[in-house]
Amino acid sequence: MDKVRKAPIIRHDMFCNVCGKKIAVEKGIMKEDVFEAAKEWGYFSKYDLELHKFNMCEDCYDKFISSFKIPIQKIHKKEAL
Repeated sequence: MDKVRKAPIIRHDMFCNVCGKKIAVEKGIMKEDVFEAAKEWGYFSKYDLELHKFNMCEDCYDKFISSFKIPIQKIHKKEAL
């Protein structure tokens, strides 16, 4: 039997860590997408063995990537998983 993927359920308020904007969530489902980042730091950094996580709204993401010296790589997909 094929498994049906459901939208992720968000049980708490979500905010953009950059601008503080509240991300729209209705009945536990995100109504807009966010950039989610997680970095697990290893040894030889000032953050040894820390896990850093943050969310960024699309507006803040656009501003962030526009500051890059080397543009991001974009790959267009035909469907979302």
